[in-house]
Amino acid sequence: MKILKRLLFLFILFIIIGEIALRFYGFCNAPLYYSSKEYEYLTFPKQEGTRFGNRYYFNAFSQRSQEPSKKKKRILGLGDSVLNGGVPTDQDSLATTILSKATNYQFLNVSAGSWGPDNLAAYLKRYGTFNAEKMVLVCSSHDSYDNMDFMPVVGNHPSYPHKQYFLAWIELIDRYLWPRIFGESNQGNDIIKNGIEFNIGFDSLLKIANKDSIDFILYLHPEQSEISAKKYTEQGDEIIEWAKKNQVTLIKGLDLGFVLSDYRDNIHLNEAGQRKLAQVLKIGLKL
Repeated sequence: MKILKRLLFLFILFIIIGEIALRFYGFCNAPLYYSSKEYEYLTFPKQEGTRFGNRYYFNAFSQRSQEPSKKKKRILGLGDSVLNGGVPTDQDSLATTILSKATNYQFLNVSAGSWGPDNLAAYLKRYGTFNAEKMVLVCSSHDSYDNMDFMPVVGNHPSYPHKQYFLAWIELIDRYLWPRIFGESNQGNDIIKNGIEFNIGFDSLLKIANKDSIDFILYLHPEQSEISAKKYTEQGDEIIEWAKKNQVTLIKGLDLGFVLSDYRDNIHLNEAGQRKLAQVLKIGLKL
């Protein structure tokens, strides 16, 4: 009986210490999302925290940036998880943060995982263009057909939670261990969309930029597979043709020295990649 009591005490102690350690590491502290009838979903505004050793911050407009500054000219950085960085990227390691500190401009990071140009256009129609002088769309080849479908992902897809887990142990088991053990893991994957027409958001963003007299620049981000192939996919080529047809300034990352070691997976950049992206945009935008 004494042995059982001792084992029970050690087990409870292990659970308590583990809960504290997991929370310290960032469990139960994920950025939270809400659903939108206009742009599908977005992180709640005014969120900040630390998760897995990386700090995140979202301002009053759900941008992964500080609040819009009255002291600096502004550039809108528009994109998906590549620009957003997600929780694997610390706030200070983001290309937009680096550029905001290194130039006379504040780069407002308007982005969310798996957002396409039409999501971004809907966001700008809702919130405006923040008196920006320039806007740069960071997109990838697959964005040519990444159309909004308004599938209910918030609270259903593990990367888009609407509330925190009650216990860190539950999050560890439910979100990470169980899916991996039973082969159901989709951690780090974007939402899969199967658009059948070229994303209307490209035209919408250009129209918004022209209306507000904003310079519009398009940066075509290469995936690792495209770097290996040394060419964009057919969908990437469609984006290039759109830029030529509409006389939009195009920056092709494939031609600017990105290597496989700049990535943490097929599409997302690591810290070195974010620094390189910042340098590429600084030169491309002539800052």
